[in-house]
Amino acid sequence: MVRGPDGGGVHLPISGAGCPLVSEYAVAELGAVLGESTASAKRLVGHALELRHRLPRLWAQTLAGRVPAWRARLVAAETISRDLTVEAAAWVDAQVAAVAGRVGSAAVERLVDEAATRHGLPDRPLADPMLLRVDLDDTGLEPGTMTMSATLSTADALDLDHALTQGAKELKALGSEDDLDTRRAHALGHLARHQTALALFRDEHPDTAHSQPSQPDPDVKLPAARELVLNMHFDAAMSPAAGTDNEATLQVDRLGRLEKGHRLALLEHVQAWCGDSHTKVSIRPVIDLNTQLTAPGYAIPDRIRDHVITRDRTCRFPWCTQPARRCDLDHVVPYDHQAEAEGRPQPGPTSAANLIPLCRRHHRLKTHTGWRVAMPEPGRVTWTSPHGHQFQVDQHGTTAHPSTQTQASGPPRD
Repeated sequence: MVRGPDGGGVHLPISGAGCPLVSEYAVAELGAVLGESTASAKRLVGHALELRHRLPRLWAQTLAGRVPAWRARLVAAETISRDLTVEAAAWVDAQVAAVAGRVGSAAVERLVDEAATRHGLPDRPLADPMLLRVDLDDTGLEPGTMTMSATLSTADALDLDHALTQGAKELKALGSEDDLDTRRAHALGHLARHQTALALFRDEHPDTAHSQPSQPDPDVKLPAARELVLNMHFDAAMSPAAGTDNEATLQVDRLGRLEKGHRLALLEHVQAWCGDSHTKVSIRPVIDLNTQLTAPGYAIPDRIRDHVITRDRTCRFPWCTQPARRCDLDHVVPYDHQAEAEGRPQPGPTSAANLIPLCRRHHRLKTHTGWRVAMPEPGRVTWTSPHGHQFQVDQHGTTAHPSTQTQASGPPRD
């Protein structure tokens, strides 16, 4: 087993069957020193274990310099992701070893497919090959767009194609001048919103769930099909109003970013989304990050939670890119539950100046290992690893202390 500097923690498989287990805390410091996220360092160690223990021929060629490390990792990643048995991995190793210096990703995928067929997968039900994926991290071809891909059964795919074509024709008949592909994309959105409205309506009117009236009741108003929750960031500045000396107006940049995925969006897109007749619009207060909020007790109110999430945006561990809204909020200086009863000042108050977002992995690491953290000013965090490496994390990203010998520069590879 591979253990972290503090031992302890749960030991997890990060590579294929037959490889040693790894402490959940073992790779965090390695990733920080290399300038990579913990997840990226975990993949690096997992690939090394896969090569060393399940692909020994490829490992030997990599050590001898005959196969580039990146190409060997490509094979290891594929055999791990498919969860091949020991026998299937050995078969891939034998096939790849002779041509590993030239094999490409498509050839590796074919070999792994053949290995899985020849030697079988572990005893468990086979996964359904159908999927539909909306890539929340893909900014799309244009601001305000996202990428979606799907693998469907033939019958479902043909039905969907027919529905989209019909919807595109209807939009054209209603006066749309968009091209066919754009109208098909709009038709898919309409399908989603109408289906959501129908589901909500049936939840509120269960007696009609199994009935299909020929004409809709004009007195029944369907609920909103879409509730749009946007956390957006636009640059804004006060500028003097034209023709005056004292008055000023707020000028907002036309281009902004959605907090989730940092996707680009224009003010015109927001107006269009909110102007849709099927959209329910809720307005939330603007958060002033210059205000320092505090609250009594241990529980974190929503106003402080939103403030910290908006300020920090991601997990505050070195190189981690997990969005803050998926993270826990942690008291940098621990909250003392006995302080008030014993008449002592609270060392770890519940305030924006003492809270940071940490993903669950790094929250556990801070709690159970030798990593130390301080926040000299709101939003700027200093970490010290068990071996003394230091890192600063702020709104600009992660910076290693000069004494820390990093092996990578630039943005984290995650």
